[in-house]
Amino acid sequence: MNQQLRWSEIIVALATPPGIGAIAVIRLSGHGSISLVNELFPSKNLEAAAGNTLHVGLLQHNNQLIDEVVLSLFKSPKSYTGEDVVEISCHGSTFIQQQIIEVCINKGARLATPGEFTLRAFLNGKMDLVQAEAVADLIASGTKASQETALNQVRGGFSSILSALREELIKFSALIELELDFSQEDVEFVDRSSLRALLLKIDKTIHALLESFHLGNVIKNGVSVAIIGKPNAGKSTLLNSLLNENRAIVSSIAGTTRDTIEEVINIDGILYRLIDTAGIREGGDEIESIGVERSKEKMQSADIVVYLFDASTESSDELTTIKTELNSIAKSWMMVGNKVDAISSEEQNALNASLENSVFISAKNQLGLDQLKDALRLKVMGGLVNAENTIVTNARHVQALQQVANNLSAIQIGLSNNIPGDLLAIDIRQCLYHLGEITGQITNDDQLDFIFSKFCIGK
Repeated sequence: MNQQLRWSEIIVALATPPGIGAIAVIRLSGHGSISLVNELFPSKNLEAAAGNTLHVGLLQHNNQLIDEVVLSLFKSPKSYTGEDVVEISCHGSTFIQQQIIEVCINKGARLATPGEFTLRAFLNGKMDLVQAEAVADLIASGTKASQETALNQVRGGFSSILSALREELIKFSALIELELDFSQEDVEFVDRSSLRALLLKIDKTIHALLESFHLGNVIKNGVSVAIIGKPNAGKSTLLNSLLNENRAIVSSIAGTTRDTIEEVINIDGILYRLIDTAGIREGGDEIESIGVERSKEKMQSADIVVYLFDASTESSDELTTIKTELNSIAKSWMMVGNKVDAISSEEQNALNASLENSVFISAKNQLGLDQLKDALRLKVMGGLVNAENTIVTNARHVQALQQVANNLSAIQIGLSNNIPGDLLAIDIRQCLYHLGEITGQITNDDQLDFIFSKFCIGK
C-alpha cells in the first residue's frame, strides 16, 4: 500500500487492555474520524463542537442502540497524533467493544497496526523517535526507576542533548563545506582549535551516554542474582526472608533444594531476579547432582553472585579460597555471612577483616537484610538513580552512539594529521547521520515498521 495513502486513513483500536472491565476506551485518529463518529452520535453535532471537550450521549447505528458513552474530542493539531482524534469511553463489555470497532470499520476506518497512533504522532512532528520509543518504555515500566527514566526521555531530556550536539556539529560542517567552495583560494573558515574543543566536548558526552547503558539496561530489564553456597548455609531461608513469604522449602536436611527457584523482588526501584540454587557439594544422588550442575550454570550467567556462607562453621582460609574462585567465574559477586547471631562480635570482626566488606545477616531472624539490600543496590548502581540524569536504555541508541564515537575518533585523528577539509566533512556528515538516526531525523520505512511493531495496538 502507498505509504501516504496509509497515513491518511482513519484508524481505530481498543486503547485499554482487552477483556471485561468497568470502562473500555476505543480510539480513532485521522482526517474524517470526527465526522465518522458524528454519524453514530445523534445527541450532538460533534463537527461543530470545540476541541478538547467531553460529550455524553447515546451511540447507535442503523437506529439500533449500542451504548451510552462519553466522547473525548481532540481536533488537529492539538491531539496526541496531531490529527483529529476521538476517544470513545464505553462500558467494558467485550461484546460492546467489538460492536463499536466493527461499526467504525464498516463506516470506513481500518484497524490500527501496533504503535500506529504513536507512529503518526512522530510523523506529524508531535514527538521525535526517542520520545516515541520512550512511550513504549513508559507503558512497560514496572518500577519507579524505569518510570522516571522513561518520563525523562518522553519529556525530551535525551533528545535535547543530542539536538544540541547535532546543531553545533552542523555549524562546523557548514563552514567546512564552504571552505570546499573556496578551495582554490586556500582559505579556512573553520577555527581548527575550536573544532578540537567541540569534538572533545561531544566525545565526553557520547561516552558518558554509552557508559550509562549498563545502568539503563538494569533499570529496564532488571538484574539476576544467584544465591549460592554450601548445603544448609540458609539460601532458601534468605530467599523467603527477602520475599516475606515461604517460597522455598526450608529443612535441616542437606540437599533439600534440588533445582533452582527464581523469584523477583523490587529494591529501590530496581527488579532483582533472585535465584535460589541447590547447595554446592560433592556427592549426593543423581537428582541432586543435576541440581548442583544447574547451580553452577546459573552462577556463571548471573549478573551478581551472592555467596552465602555459614559464619559459624566456615573458616577464613576456606572463604579466601572461594573468593579466588568467584573472581575467575562470576561477573560480579559479594560474600554474605549468615547465622551471625550464632557468633561473637569478635569473630564477626575477624571474618570481616579477612573478607573485606562482607555483609553479615541472620536470614532466619531477619537481621541485616536492609544492609544486604543496600549492598546489592550499590553493587548494581553505585548510588541512587537520579531522574534528571539521562540514562540510555535502548540498544538501538547504543549502536548509533558507538558509530558516532568511532566517527569522532576519525575526525580527531584527521585534525592531528592535517587532512583536507573534504575528508573531514565526510566523517562529520557520518556523525550527523548517526545522531539523526537516534532522534528520527534520518530514518526509513523499514526502520519505523520495526520500531513500532513492538508497541501494543491502540498506542
